[in-house]
Amino acid sequence: MTGHDMAGKSPGKSSAAAGGTSRIGLALFWLYVLLYAGFMVLVLFRPDLLSLRPFGGVNLAIAYGMGLIAGAFVLSIVYMLVAGAAGPGDGDA
Repeated sequence: MTGHDMAGKSPGKSSAAAGGTSRIGLALFWLYVLLYAGFMVLVLFRPDLLSLRPFGGVNLAIAYGMGLIAGAFVLSIVYMLVAGAAGPGDGDA
């Protein structure tokens, strides 16, 4: 198979797609780092705010923590959709 990798794919096209998805993955990672850093800033400098109950009986610490978990899930779905659109069948043999 001349010009193809072991899976029979052309290396040039998959390399370009991999570069795009890795950039998107890094951007989503840094977005999550910023969200988490915001939580850490609250914990370090304004712990009094974490005891507020803006959403009924749930304090801000719990709400923010659950939001971080949900945010990670949403960002992973965004990455999955974008990576799936970038290159067809990267996992196929």
